[in-house]
Amino acid sequence: MPVALASIANLLLPGLREVSGQYPLIPKQWDKVYTFRKSNMALERTVQARYLGYAQQKTEGGSTKFDNNAGQRYTYNQEHTEVGLGYAITRKAIDDNLYKTQFQPTNLGLQKAFKETKEVFGASVFNTGNVYNAAVGGDGVALFYTAHPVDGGTFANTPSPVQTDLNETSLLSAMIGIRRNFVDQANLKIFARARKLVVPPELQPIAIRLLQSELRPDTANNDVNAIRSTADGLPEGYMVWDYLTSPYAWFLLTNSEGLNYMERIPFEMDMQVEFNTDNLLVKGYERYSFNYSDPRSAYGSFPTS
Repeated sequence: MPVALASIANLLLPGLREVSGQYPLIPKQWDKVYTFRKSNMALERTVQARYLGYAQQKTEGGSTKFDNNAGQRYTYNQEHTEVGLGYAITRKAIDDNLYKTQFQPTNLGLQKAFKETKEVFGASVFNTGNVYNAAVGGDGVALFYTAHPVDGGTFANTPSPVQTDLNETSLLSAMIGIRRNFVDQANLKIFARARKLVVPPELQPIAIRLLQSELRPDTANNDVNAIRSTADGLPEGYMVWDYLTSPYAWFLLTNSEGLNYMERIPFEMDMQVEFNTDNLLVKGYERYSFNYSDPRSAYGSFPTS
């Protein structure tokens, strides 16, 4: 059913003080997490390859050992989602509305709806990051897992064996774990560092105390705040992501690329008058996807209380 006179009955009468219902839009947040990439395909694939491993000790006059195990290992898939929304409004509702500047029939918050939806999709990768998604493929485990497989070993980008609350100990442990334990597919160490803490609104006070205190947080000791100095600290500080659903989960972004927003078709808006009804039809359309192509790009903890 289109938006008709009955849906805007009070807008047909003079004397209204105002028409309310529009609120400030939360500034864009997903772009502080994901790398923007244009896409020309329905399905984008990223192949994780294994390069050479450690060099081997050679004896005098002996043969050089060869490593012929290089090649592709895991393929990460990213399929774009079609996003659409529209509405219809009758000719009479448009003609008889006395408050067109406040209740604009050609824009009933369509762009806001699309922007909000994009934030939800972007945060969903993190909100469900401890659950394996077979459509993504990759190394066969969830984005955040205790044993991502590599040749001859594994690496973890989540606490083990228990998920930990955000505090000084857990944050330092995560930062050190990223530096010490992240390896490539040949099980060689990589230059991996945490760069930004991502938290829900409920954890912002803790993030402030951990990252902005000059001295060690939550103690009477007069020693320095090690978080600010360990591995150059967190150079990009912290951000609050309003669309994280758990009040307890927290995340670290690293200097490894792998969190991707791929745009196939940017937002477009169209409208037309339906010939036989005179209804105004307005619709929007986008096609894009959020996902990851390397679990080394983030670290996450999912405590439940």
